[in-house]
Amino acid sequence: MIEVRPFASLGHAQHGWLDATHHFSFADYHDPARMGWGRLRVWNDDVIAPQNGFPPHPHRDMEIITFVRTGVISHQDSLGNKGRTAAGNVQVMSAGTGIRHSEYNLETTPTTLFQIWILPDAPGGESGWGQREFPRADRFGRWTVLASNRPEADQALPIRADANVLAASIPAGSRISLSPDPARHQYLVAASGRILVNSISATARDGVAITGEATLVVEAAEDAEVVLVDTA
Repeated sequence: MIEVRPFASLGHAQHGWLDATHHFSFADYHDPARMGWGRLRVWNDDVIAPQNGFPPHPHRDMEIITFVRTGVISHQDSLGNKGRTAAGNVQVMSAGTGIRHSEYNLETTPTTLFQIWILPDAPGGESGWGQREFPRADRFGRWTVLASNRPEADQALPIRADANVLAASIPAGSRISLSPDPARHQYLVAASGRILVNSISATARDGVAITGEATLVVEAAEDAEVVLVDTA
């Protein structure tokens, strides 16, 4: 089953400094048919104005992955972590028993990002944060694991959930494939470019909800960058 969810059909909130699009129910946007996909609970497509951002706020019992599409996001948290994550790179936060953090665009141009929340395998646990560079050249024409519960084997950032977050840069006219477990759930979004997923067309920032597929072939009709979450 492959269901394309057009960008225009998603939830939307305009806060002035933040232009947010919600793939799943979040904040004031509620759709009982879109409460999550497997263990994936949130996929927000955010545009953050320069010199603005999220002031300190709490989280717990959630694995939060931030994929920066353009610009830079600066992070600071109650554990003393500080970081500056630029376009194409990733930060992860295990909220665990509780953490407070802020995220700001301290630059002079807008920052765009995907923020992805995944339910952990179990509540509680130690909170943590990390970031890593993932050069686009390394995922050119191939899948790269950004975050997983097997970070050493996958050479990825760690999350405490039965999930994998992958990305690929696909040149126009090329295709890449993946062999997921059909019992699991996949959710794919092209950050840029028009793609076909098993011959089904999707445009940039559409959501593609997938389950029951033993093979996924992603073809780029235009140069494309795609992000995929695979969960139980």
